Amino acid sequence: MARYSPERKEAILKKLLPPHNLTVAEVAREEGIAVQTLYHWRDIARKEGRPVPGKTLTADDWSAEAKLAVIIETAPLSEAEINQYCREKGLFREQVQQWKQDCLAGFQTSEVQTKTIKQQAKADKAEIKSLQRELRYKEKALAEAAALLVLRKSSMRSGGTTARRANPFA
Repeated sequence: MARYSPERKEAILKKLLPPHNLTVAEVAREEGIAVQTLYHWRDIARKEGRPVPGKTLTADDWSAEAKLAVIIETAPLSEAEINQYCREKGLFREQVQQWKQDCLAGFQTSEVQTKTIKQQAKADKAEIKSLQRELRYKEKALAEAAALLVLRKSSMRSGGTTARRANPFA
């Protein structure tokens, strides 16, 4: 079983990215490596957060981790370096900028979401209190109706017709 250096693995994985855009099968044939080995390397790189091609066809379909990795990698770069990076990865500069804005918007909306959650919790508590009050009222009414039925049955057993006339619910 052949061992490959990390640099060699990286060079082989780069062939899957633009500008080459080769398929896994093409790279496997070209390099003489098993297809499963390339898939394994690609999966490991994806778990590490590096952008690699996968089952999706466009960069917009990349996982959140891969997009965040691109944002982090491009943060310290100059304009020219970002453009070069985008060409190597098959991205548009606008995509990277949009991903960065989306990431920042996620942090900003967390405050709004917290406020909304608190308001919803307050409304839920009020509704629960109202429903509990209604439930208690209905339980009392049910208990009263059950007591009247028990009284009616007991009076019918003991007395006959006078009990019926005396009971207004009969």
